[in-house]
Amino acid sequence: MSTPSARLPVVLARAAASGQPAWRRWSRQLLPRLAGWPFPLAVLLLWYLGARFEWIAPQVLPSPAAVWGTLLDLFDSGEIWGHLRVSLLRVFAGFAVGLVAGGALGVAMGLWPTFKDYVYPLFKAFSQIPVLGWLPLLMLLVGIDEALKVILIAKAALVPVALNTLKGIEGVPTRYIEVARVLRFTRWQLLTQVVFPSAFAPIWNGVRYGFTHAWLALVVVELLASSEGIGFLIVYGRQLFQLDVVLAAVVVVGAVGFALDRALALIETRLMRWRRAGF
Repeated sequence: MSTPSARLPVVLARAAASGQPAWRRWSRQLLPRLAGWPFPLAVLLLWYLGARFEWIAPQVLPSPAAVWGTLLDLFDSGEIWGHLRVSLLRVFAGFAVGLVAGGALGVAMGLWPTFKDYVYPLFKAFSQIPVLGWLPLLMLLVGIDEALKVILIAKAALVPVALNTLKGIEGVPTRYIEVARVLRFTRWQLLTQVVFPSAFAPIWNGVRYGFTHAWLALVVVELLASSEGIGFLIVYGRQLFQLDVVLAAVVVVGAVGFALDRALALIETRLMRWRRAGF
């Protein structure tokens, strides 16, 4: 049961809010939510003007209305759903491989300094090579089928997952470890009740960054070596000079990537609430 002194800040906050005009309270709630809208609206306006006046982009840039109509046609025909399903299956498969491999590598380097001394320099060199740098070699080794795409997507996800996992484990406060040793925790208890809960936030950031990199790598790979998927749809529209199809596919890539990142953010919020309640 909360004491009167514990309720005092809440009472004071409500009293201060009740003394403000209604428009001020509404403005404080709405302004942060509206702060991100001016720039996208300005970009949309420039897009409209560029398509409206031929002296800006003569007979090249389709209008927003044309792109919206093409997008609706792609959804109505079901074509976009087929490409999107293929892309999502690829990115989830590659991300799962990269998540497991990167998580295991990051945990190993974080828990065993000797292992890190041997592996980390080579891993840093490996991480500096972009996804496209591996494409010619992997095309010779595994061809251009699904294995190529899964491997490249896994590589893109592995690096941020491993680095953030390592950072999270190394960032666990020493006093937590000392208290656990005083309490005679076993190694398993130390890992599950101290190390991993303390390192959860950096590790989850690595998961989010890893998925973002995986999604970007997916589109790049499909642009270069694919016969289906969202990236292939962009290439197909460019080959036929159907820029409305290209921009519609780009809109889908951005919207799906944003939705997936927001889903991971919501999962993080729920997990962090569980961590605060249980740790």
